[in-house]
Amino acid sequence: MSSGHTLTQSVLRFPLKVLVKGNVVPPSPINNLNIDIDKPIVYVLPFESNVDLLSVRRRAIQLGLPDPLQPLELHGQSFRRYVFSSMDNEENDPQPHGSLSSQSLFIQLLKLHREQPDLDVQLIPTTVMWGRKPGKEGQEKPYLENLPSWKKMFAVLFSGRDCMIRFSPLVSMRYMADSHGSDETIAQKLARVARIHFSRQKLAASGPNLPSRDVLFKRLIKSEAINKAIAEEAAEKNISVEKAEQQALKIIDEIAAKFSYSLIKQGNFILTWLWNRLYQGINVNNAATVRRLAQDGHEIVYVPCHRSHMDYLLLSYILYYEGMVPPHIAAGVNLNFFPAGPIFRRGGAFFIRRSFKGDKLYSTIFREYLAELFAKGYSVEYFSEGGRSRTGRLLQAKTGMLAMTVQAMLRGLNRPVTLVPVYIGYEHVMEVSTYAKELRGKRKEKENAGQVLRTIRKLRNFGQGYVNFGEPISLNNYLNENVPQWRDSIGAPSTIKPDWMAPTVNAIAEKMMTHINDAAAANALSLSATALLASRQRALTKESLVNQIDCYLRILRNTPYTDYSTVPNDTAEELAAHAISLDKFVVDSDSMGEIVSLDRHQSVLMTYYRNNIIHMLALPSLVAQLIIQLPDCTLTKLKRNISVLYPFLKKEFFLSYDNEQLEEKIEQIVQEFLAQQLIQMDDDVIHLHQPNIHTIQLLSRTISETLQRYSIALNLLASRPEVTQEDLEVRCQDIAQRLGRLHGINAPEFFDKGVFAALFNTLKEQNYLNAEGVCDIERTEKLAQGLLEILSPEVKLTIKEGIAQAE
Repeated sequence: MSSGHTLTQSVLRFPLKVLVKGNVVPPSPINNLNIDIDKPIVYVLPFESNVDLLSVRRRAIQLGLPDPLQPLELHGQSFRRYVFSSMDNEENDPQPHGSLSSQSLFIQLLKLHREQPDLDVQLIPTTVMWGRKPGKEGQEKPYLENLPSWKKMFAVLFSGRDCMIRFSPLVSMRYMADSHGSDETIAQKLARVARIHFSRQKLAASGPNLPSRDVLFKRLIKSEAINKAIAEEAAEKNISVEKAEQQALKIIDEIAAKFSYSLIKQGNFILTWLWNRLYQGINVNNAATVRRLAQDGHEIVYVPCHRSHMDYLLLSYILYYEGMVPPHIAAGVNLNFFPAGPIFRRGGAFFIRRSFKGDKLYSTIFREYLAELFAKGYSVEYFSEGGRSRTGRLLQAKTGMLAMTVQAMLRGLNRPVTLVPVYIGYEHVMEVSTYAKELRGKRKEKENAGQVLRTIRKLRNFGQGYVNFGEPISLNNYLNENVPQWRDSIGAPSTIKPDWMAPTVNAIAEKMMTHINDAAAANALSLSATALLASRQRALTKESLVNQIDCYLRILRNTPYTDYSTVPNDTAEELAAHAISLDKFVVDSDSMGEIVSLDRHQSVLMTYYRNNIIHMLALPSLVAQLIIQLPDCTLTKLKRNISVLYPFLKKEFFLSYDNEQLEEKIEQIVQEFLAQQLIQMDDDVIHLHQPNIHTIQLLSRTISETLQRYSIALNLLASRPEVTQEDLEVRCQDIAQRLGRLHGINAPEFFDKGVFAALFNTLKEQNYLNAEGVCDIERTEKLAQGLLEILSPEVKLTIKEGIAQAE
């Protein structure tokens, strides 16, 4: 290193320390990228820049990574610990400051790896981005090129607080040498791949250039499909084409986003303050998978569950914080009120009417606008449930937006389209009290500025938040595997839907919702709520609460729900203490210790949080229920009974196990019960272990209300097979309401007519009912009797009495 270079770096260190406050992606690179700090590390940066190098240096040292300015000693040779890939463009010129080009360095390192079998140098591609403004259509992105020194200083002044330092997955030189060789060709390839990597990475972080709204409107209004719809609108309503065109422009203006990077940038600071005020932490999982998709050029469609109005703010914030572009978001037109509407629109929201069936002009314009977003490469987000879940359970998907996504693919998109399911969870949902009132019949309040102000006044600490990215679904791969002929429909008129469209979209929607639930996050409040609601009096001693949470934790850790679900690392004692600190429970003390309970109001609200994770415990709870209720239960008998009931649970809770996985999962759960000493086995017969019977009873009650609902429906159907489905749904609802009052069931969805409607649809899918609604009496009676056998005697009696009165 020359003295001049050292002086420049020394002069720059203090101002950069003051001006640069950017975030690091990923936040913990050593853990997130599996970096072995005991092995040699070389940083690969895109451009020769002391400003970038010193910014990386400061963060690297803070994160426990080696200092880039410290030389790397390898087998008696000294190398710089950093290299700039842009130097490879300066062919035949001596490198400044005595630096090696990345290609030259890679040649030397590969030679060392050939000579030293134990050597493994880790290359870490590292980028510094000074702002991520997308730019306008027709403009070049300045940060894709190396800025001259004076422009770089302006970038530091104006974007130092918006700086992002991105550490990418490391490249093992040992792997490269062993797998691909160690000659000069491999070094050239490494250098070339590094340059391509940096270019793609920066494009993925900023997104495509944005058109002005006027240009976008003109482009849309000239499209063949919208022109045709305008002509048909004019003819149908007997108005001039000019007037119909003006209506079309108003619709486009109503729909279209007005994305503003300045708002995103300023909103980042506001939302950081908001999350710090609201939550004790936001937990993000599997973001690296999404970053990789973005960098590989995928058209990403985010499909989150919908718990709260906070969802779209939180997801956009997390994506920006994780180094990705906030998506364009499909928002209900009910949110387009002042001042929220203009803010949301500038944050990427485009507005959609709740229903536009029969309005051909609107539907054509919306479809064309969505296709335009896909064609230009903007990531998109929509809530497939169609609205916020009032019960905390995942709702059946509305397939309209998904169908439009597939239709956009049929225009011949040249990029793969990938759905990214997202599970969003909270330890407190600010609207949960409102949901409970709406479920009791109160009319939904229309969103307005006053409602926003009232909500802001209630801001307080809401515990933890969770954003888990689930397993992506490649639509191209799915269609290739399941509809090989789908490419024959590319280029066909959008008004002509191929025969395979509807069933395929429904199947993708089912898979999509399953992947959302696969990425569920258990937390302190949901686990505590599940335990307390399982108690008949909604009360447990603190010791019992801790024991029950520990039971859930051990099940979820030792027999993980899926590879994408998450479970807290805290102990049961720590989780119980945290849940109590959220002030949701009543805590009383007596001479023997503390009792934790729920009052009547909180009991209803806590069902929401239990329902967030009920699917994670559905199968263990069913295993527990059958072991308790079936005399001389064997593993074979257990599997046989569960195989009959599982299709209903799978459909209702979006469970992902197939039949082979199901048997294996049952065996794992039984082994876990044995390990926790909840059961004992005598030969093949399973017995309860009496000292821990309370724990397994509480576990079994998690699924008991679902089984009671099934029992009501099946026994009523068996006794009245000739009654119409609509009449059966009403009668089921009546019996469920009575059962709820008599046995203290507070879950609002227990007697929801819609849940019974979905159950009867599953009965058709499982051939208990045919397409005309005619019942298979023998199979229905057998299942109805089997369900009664696994219920408690008092519940069984109530159901029988209710059905007798219904007759």
